[in-house]
Amino acid sequence: MSPHTPTRPHDRNWLSLLLVGLAILLVLGMVLVQQTRPVPMHDLKLADGERLKCVSYAPYRLPGQTPFDEKLVITREQIAADLAALSKITECVRIYSVDQGLDQVPAVAREIGLKVLLGAWVNADPKRNMKQLDHAIGLANDYADVVRVLIVGNEVLLRRERTESEMRELIEYARARVKVPVTYADVWEFWLQHPKLAESVDWVTVHILPFWEDHPVAIDRAVAHVADVFDEVRGHFDKPLMIGETGWPSAGRQRQGSEPSQVNQARYIREFVHIAHEKGWNYNLIEAIDQPWKRRLEGTVGGYWGMLGTDLQPKFPLAGPVTERSGMASLLVGAGLGALLCLLLSMGTRNGPLRAAALGTTGAVAGMTAVLGWEHAQLAWRDPFEWWLLGSIGTVGLITAFAASRWSATTPLTSASEAWATLRGGRLHTLDAGQALGLLRGLLLFAAAIAALLLFADPRYRDFPVFLYLVPALVFGVTGWWAVSRHGVEEKTCGLVIAVCVIGRWLPEPLNPQAIAWLATGLLLAGPCLRAAVREHQQRKHGTHGGVVEAVEDETCNPA
Repeated sequence: MSPHTPTRPHDRNWLSLLLVGLAILLVLGMVLVQQTRPVPMHDLKLADGERLKCVSYAPYRLPGQTPFDEKLVITREQIAADLAALSKITECVRIYSVDQGLDQVPAVAREIGLKVLLGAWVNADPKRNMKQLDHAIGLANDYADVVRVLIVGNEVLLRRERTESEMRELIEYARARVKVPVTYADVWEFWLQHPKLAESVDWVTVHILPFWEDHPVAIDRAVAHVADVFDEVRGHFDKPLMIGETGWPSAGRQRQGSEPSQVNQARYIREFVHIAHEKGWNYNLIEAIDQPWKRRLEGTVGGYWGMLGTDLQPKFPLAGPVTERSGMASLLVGAGLGALLCLLLSMGTRNGPLRAAALGTTGAVAGMTAVLGWEHAQLAWRDPFEWWLLGSIGTVGLITAFAASRWSATTPLTSASEAWATLRGGRLHTLDAGQALGLLRGLLLFAAAIAALLLFADPRYRDFPVFLYLVPALVFGVTGWWAVSRHGVEEKTCGLVIAVCVIGRWLPEPLNPQAIAWLATGLLLAGPCLRAAVREHQQRKHGTHGGVVEAVEDETCNPA
């Protein structure tokens, strides 16, 4: 190659890696700095001695506790500790069942001075339903001074486990035997679909959750949406109306304009309670304490609706500004360590200033992503299998940055099948950086294709796995574009699946920042694979051999 050529292909590789890495750091930095800024919002100033009307209480906050464990019995000591913490912020708790030790709640609540919305859990098992209901009726009668209302069933019609007529029979059975008012609780749309059910209850109890609406409501409109729904439902019934559940999650996957965050949770609770007390609404907030077990049902977001964390400490104040992130020290340390490690690993190779800058930037992205991924893992990963599987994918993804430090852009990236053939031949010692990167790329493309397909097909309770694939997208998205890179049919297929699925996931919510980040990550990762597929198609169309272009590029990448 002529010495007067301004930019060789491998120089373009490192320049592109540097520029894309800096762009990622800039975007991450802007988002993270914004999260550290205090957000002013409406202060919740209750009257002297006034507390929240009611909050949903489930005791399953400790590791391994779940209502699906039929042998689990919550101790009185734990219930007493929980209710003592809650008595500082609320005058009432709502429980959904009288199993697993929850039948102790009325007695403990009486001692502490709390009221109870007592729930009888109803499902598809008629015998269990009657046993549960009879026990709840007995508790309500024994603690009529504590129990405000008996709630017969929660979202049973939504789950389609009982019909309207079957629910009316259960409700009327309870009303004939209990000393307190009786109600049924369900999502507001189901009350409008079953208006005759109101004839059997003393109260109409509706759930209004802006985040979970079929058309999710952004935080700016959330409380106004609740008010509109409340007025609409009240116009259909002449019974007292209670909001049985409303709230906002502090973490998890964004749904269109509805973003889970600590700031948004604080804002929603403050604004809702202010309006509810001003208008005299009867309400219950969901929920008292974070419930890690709910992540199994509703994804990450399901575990973080509590006003208190699992340590019983408030997650946000009721007055003053709120911040999403306390600082950036750990992120900066991670970025620095990542950059340093990449540069140290590159020692002993031909490491010009451009290559060093590109590798340092890539390492910084890897280090910062590792910290963010760790934070997300603690919120989202639910069991040892997920920690093993997703942790392995995340680790392999980070390794790509460090493997790139030992790679020269003049060394071809092989296809995964070629690298695998080398390994199977027992020639591990002959595996060069290009082959190692090729093998890593194949593994990560397959994992990303599965993740993209699952998120496209069943998105409601799945997070966008950006932090697992951001570093591989940076490394392979750039190196696969400029360097000599061979893609097997497997990589091309995975790339096509990724591209189609990330676009398909983004189209229904084009303004969702999380969906945009996943779209950019997926397209960056899949881009070289799609380019290779297009080239192969063109070569076949013109009757050329598949390796011609790669061979020409190989010569241009080697200045010798």
